[in-house]
Amino acid sequence: MATDFTFERLDHFQLDIPAGAEDACRTFWSGVLGMTELEKPPVLAARGGCWFRGGGVEVHLGVAPDFRPSVKGHPGILVRSLDALAERLTAHGHEVVWDDNLPGHRRFYAADQLGNRLEFLEPRPAATEA
Repeated sequence: MATDFTFERLDHFQLDIPAGAEDACRTFWSGVLGMTELEKPPVLAARGGCWFRGGGVEVHLGVAPDFRPSVKGHPGILVRSLDALAERLTAHGHEVVWDDNLPGHRRFYAADQLGNRLEFLEPRPAATEA
């Protein structure tokens, strides 16, 4: 099927949060993961939530009236130095669950402070012929 458009890249992903959880989000996304908080446009800031960026990844955390953490659906975030991130998460009390079921990648799952599932992965080095 031919199309007249091309997907360029992911601009951001959004996760739900409960009302009033912005400070907890800042603790995790900025404090633990080291992302920079972005200023939301005023019309969107009035809705609550917060936005963060780190490297080429941008996350929007939006208030959902009937918040339930996403325990299956998740963003898959490509990382350099996956072991260092796992150590940092563990040091801050976040469980890291390793999964070796994706060929060509090392990966683990963790959850943010609200229980939203997150996948972090890193390509395995290419095998070299001996």
